[in-house]
Amino acid sequence: MTKIVHAFSDDALADRDGLALAELIRRKELSAVEVVDAAIARAERVAGPLNSIAARRFDEARAEAAKGANGRFAGVPTFIKDNTDFAGMPTNHGSAAVRSQPSKKYGVYAKQYMAQGFVCLGKSSMPEFGLNATTEFDYADPTRNPWNTDYSCGASSGGSAAMVAAGVVPIAHANDGGGSIRIPAACCGLVGLKPSRGRHVVPEAAQSMPIDLISEGVVTRSVRDTAAFHAAGEEYYRNPQLPPLGFVEGPAARRMRIGVVIDSITGSATDAPTRAAVEQTAALLERLGHRVEPVPLPALERFASDFLVYWGMLAFALHNAGRRIVDPSFDKTRLDGLTVGLSQHFKRNFYRLPTSLYRLSRHTQRESAKFFADHDALLTPVLAHTTPQLGHLSPKVEYPELIARLTRYASFTPLANITGDPGISLPAAQTADGLPIAVLLSAHRGNERTLLELAYEIEAERPWRRIQDAAAAAAD
Repeated sequence: MTKIVHAFSDDALADRDGLALAELIRRKELSAVEVVDAAIARAERVAGPLNSIAARRFDEARAEAAKGANGRFAGVPTFIKDNTDFAGMPTNHGSAAVRSQPSKKYGVYAKQYMAQGFVCLGKSSMPEFGLNATTEFDYADPTRNPWNTDYSCGASSGGSAAMVAAGVVPIAHANDGGGSIRIPAACCGLVGLKPSRGRHVVPEAAQSMPIDLISEGVVTRSVRDTAAFHAAGEEYYRNPQLPPLGFVEGPAARRMRIGVVIDSITGSATDAPTRAAVEQTAALLERLGHRVEPVPLPALERFASDFLVYWGMLAFALHNAGRRIVDPSFDKTRLDGLTVGLSQHFKRNFYRLPTSLYRLSRHTQRESAKFFADHDALLTPVLAHTTPQLGHLSPKVEYPELIARLTRYASFTPLANITGDPGISLPAAQTADGLPIAVLLSAHRGNERTLLELAYEIEAERPWRRIQDAAAAAAD
């Protein structure tokens, strides 16, 4: 029997998205206090089965809701991911190796995020340092997928995705260094936009990276919440090197040229259900008047191995300098097998780093620019196969097998982290047993507007399946 867990009910939140709640609060038809109280009640109802909360601040949230706030999402409850400093809560990065004291200040991105008027209920769970594509741990129970608790919720923004999908909050913080917005959105049936590099303020962790992989954002249940969030973020910080985004409020009249790639540059074949979801989406876009065409794979034969060297370098830095770059409490003896395995991989391959960085930063960028000179967008899977059961990607799996599984599974998303291009994950279909399957639309750096316009069109033509409807059907 499908094990669905959700918290939707006939309370102040109902099935409203964030903008709808903010408008009702603004018009005083709902109070921020009753909305936050409803979200806390929902969180308490499902947090145990989902294991999605890393830290709670419920009392502080109630007090802040009573005071009121300004911003596009004023009074709307949310969660911040556990790799972002937020005053009064620890930042443990999902790792048993870190047991930090509560932060004394807000990180630079937390300030931008909270400027939209959100009420933060706490920290959402994530895998160790965001290195895995599932929110599983070697020291605790996993975070579970609300659509079926035997399955992964994706990662690294897994706790945020689980709570938005389960109806605890309509919108939650996520960030993406290799797929960590798009992958959990795909697994949990949500909208997940990884914005262009530099669209938001650069978080502290990314400021010293040779190639800045990290983009900040949210997971949501509606395209308009995602669009509104990024528009409001631009009001706080506007990058003059990127085209202005503004509030994208619906589809565009123009028809676009969209390329389609179904199999990955890693050589892994996409499974049949995911392939069908991409083909159905391509047919839908073609029916809507867009020019949709299969395109050859980019000439990036060494991308996967180069990315793994770079990913390993980040783990090596954590492994060997964690007390300095993460927190004085850092204890490397408590790192999980994936982090240690990646670190050891880099130690064996450190001499390849200069060449890998060169190829990633130069050749990959050229291939992206060449493709998007002739196309408005690229349609691919988010993941090469459907969401795995818990345990398949667990950090307890021996490293050689785990990294092989991760390379096969998360083979589409890392490319945009290197190029800095935006990408949006959208629900597209479901497996035979009801798990979401998603597709990925990508565009050239700065062209989030294109992705949001296409997303609105797909959402209108093929509304997302609701978890509460799936639960009701399963109960019959």
